[in-house]
Amino acid sequence: MRQIRWYLHPILIFIFSLVALGLSLFLYIYWYIEVSARLQGLVKSFNLDPGQFLELDTWVVILVLSILVAIIMLGILIIFAFNIKLLRLYRLQHNFINNFTHELKTPVTSIRLYLETFQKYELPRTMQLKYIDYMLTNVSRLTGNINSILSLAKLESKLYELHPVRVDLVETVEQFCRQNSHLFQGCAITIHNPGGRSFPYPVDQPLFEMLLMNLLTNASKYNEAREPAVAITFTPRGRQLTISIKDNGLGLKRGERKKIFRKFYRAEKTDRPQGEGSGLGLYFVDNIVRLHHGRIRAESDGPGQGTTMVITLPLDGGPSPGPARPAPREGP
Repeated sequence: MRQIRWYLHPILIFIFSLVALGLSLFLYIYWYIEVSARLQGLVKSFNLDPGQFLELDTWVVILVLSILVAIIMLGILIIFAFNIKLLRLYRLQHNFINNFTHELKTPVTSIRLYLETFQKYELPRTMQLKYIDYMLTNVSRLTGNINSILSLAKLESKLYELHPVRVDLVETVEQFCRQNSHLFQGCAITIHNPGGRSFPYPVDQPLFEMLLMNLLTNASKYNEAREPAVAITFTPRGRQLTISIKDNGLGLKRGERKKIFRKFYRAEKTDRPQGEGSGLGLYFVDNIVRLHHGRIRAESDGPGQGTTMVITLPLDGGPSPGPARPAPREGP
């Protein structure tokens, strides 16, 4: 993209436009008052009729002009904000195309290389099985990325039909971890329920499993500890339930705690391969939590100090069957 010269930058032009507009209004009022004062002095000096020089509704004219100028300034502000939003969407789209193209291209290229190897060489059965396993892993990665895009599109267009079933959240999480333990090998996942209570809550099970898969995959994948560990804790607080998913992984910078839930955003990490991750996982998680009338936030003491994902759900409520309607976001 061609670099814009500093004096043609939209923000600078916007500021100059507002200053010029405000200054013109100020000078108009100032000069008018000054001229009016001189005219009044002239009228008094020559004992003339003030009606011949000064109109009674002049201040009404000034008021109307001020309102019109204010409307113009507001219009300029709205246009500027709209253009900034469009620019941000363009950048998000550009980043998404670059990142997600890599996510799609990498497994396809890998599968093609393995297939070309099968085509050119006679391989032993053990080597064939090894390569087939690699290809299946890449196919799973490719399928997961495509499913994420399709599911997210359904959620955002409100076409996804919620089918909530009242389940015990503790039991559901325990069962999910047992059934998918092979996906988190090398990462110790522990579940804590200090009160020993059951927490029945209506959840859409496919969506809730996607939520758990994304959070636990991130906790185990982005973890350089010698012994990766994730602790899931259920804590009731009045009429709310807090589910904390704490890892001992890479941690987060202070400014990234809210940004990680934005669409296409990826946390900075210098040694992470460029293009790793689509930046949709936590955005997807945030949407799922809000569909279940909850909130999610990230806590971290800094890089290298691990991250805690805190999900808060109302114990006396939950989603109803029907089209997905995400709860409104709280805060910026």
